[in-house]
Amino acid sequence: MYNVTILGIGKIGSAIAKLLHRSGDYTVMVGDMDAQALERLSASIPIKTFVIDVTDEAAIAEKLQGQDCVVSACPYKVNAGIASAALKAGVSYFDLTEDIATTSAVRSIAQMAPKGLVFAPQCGLAPGFISILAHHLCRRFDKLDEVKMRVGALPQYPSNMMMYNLTWSTKGLINEYCNPCEAIHNGGKIEAIPLEEVEHFSLDGVNYEAFNTSGGLGTLCETLKGQVRTLNYKTVRYPGHHYLMAFLIKELCLSNRRDLLKEIFESSIPTAQQDVVVIFCTVTGWRNGHLEQISDARKIYPLNWDGETWSSIQITTSASLCAVLDMYLKGKIAHSGFLKQEQINLDTFLANRFGRYYLEKSELINTKEKTAIPFSKS
Repeated sequence: MYNVTILGIGKIGSAIAKLLHRSGDYTVMVGDMDAQALERLSASIPIKTFVIDVTDEAAIAEKLQGQDCVVSACPYKVNAGIASAALKAGVSYFDLTEDIATTSAVRSIAQMAPKGLVFAPQCGLAPGFISILAHHLCRRFDKLDEVKMRVGALPQYPSNMMMYNLTWSTKGLINEYCNPCEAIHNGGKIEAIPLEEVEHFSLDGVNYEAFNTSGGLGTLCETLKGQVRTLNYKTVRYPGHHYLMAFLIKELCLSNRRDLLKEIFESSIPTAQQDVVVIFCTVTGWRNGHLEQISDARKIYPLNWDGETWSSIQITTSASLCAVLDMYLKGKIAHSGFLKQEQINLDTFLANRFGRYYLEKSELINTKEKTAIPFSKS
């Protein structure tokens, strides 16, 4: 049995706890400031919970004694402190952050880690799985030209002017829409403007738009520096969404009043479990002297498991982190210190009992009942 502590009891933290516990191979402890949320979770699965101030580094380090790993499903602002506590306790660290500065802070902490410990930020969907997928496609070429990464968590049944429902962290969403974006243009790393460079495409007969957002590239700019002419990441939405976001964030200058923007979103845009995650990656380059292009497109839908509906963003985010953590503990990731997502092998990831949720839907579920296949212990 592996001992894992999860900090943060939101939708993703709860999903991670349930996935690991139900696999049968993990003893899970969950900590949060919200005692009532912890009670609700422990009522649904028999795990240990504890109330803790997630900003109290010393208290976290003490709680992590004897654990194998700690997972932060907390807001990105507290992750550096949790990573420091993990270092003091001598346990490996995993998180879901899309924030570039937070990832840099975790990298600095990882430089002090002894051999055998891994510090793996950005273990979600984007950054996360999309980096694993993009790097896998890149390896098929002799010489790279262009890498385009597109990801979106969207409502299946959009019914408002924004063509959008809240599916995950509002703060994280605002971060993506407002913060500078990394990219490679004409072979050089640049800082792109969020909400710019709108493009349109169609997938399975559905029309989408995509535009610059922050954080989705993870560490790929660094990894592919000097190897690619163009590298960029854009968030996928239904047509019309970008226009309204540009009005709010740019024309009304709400990028400078993010608390107000959060209040507007959460009081006006309903949440939705009936979502779909769209993943679309295209790589262009040369093979055997010929210019070629390879694309990979996936759509992940909600599942029902033990009478509980899991949204697609819950599935993709939690399953990705669980897969990376599981691979590490089972010796499938032979790495110490700071772990980039693109250092993870895609085939090994998809063969993992958690990573398989990124496979074609028909391979994962009973299409009549739309229920998840139980985990094996392999």
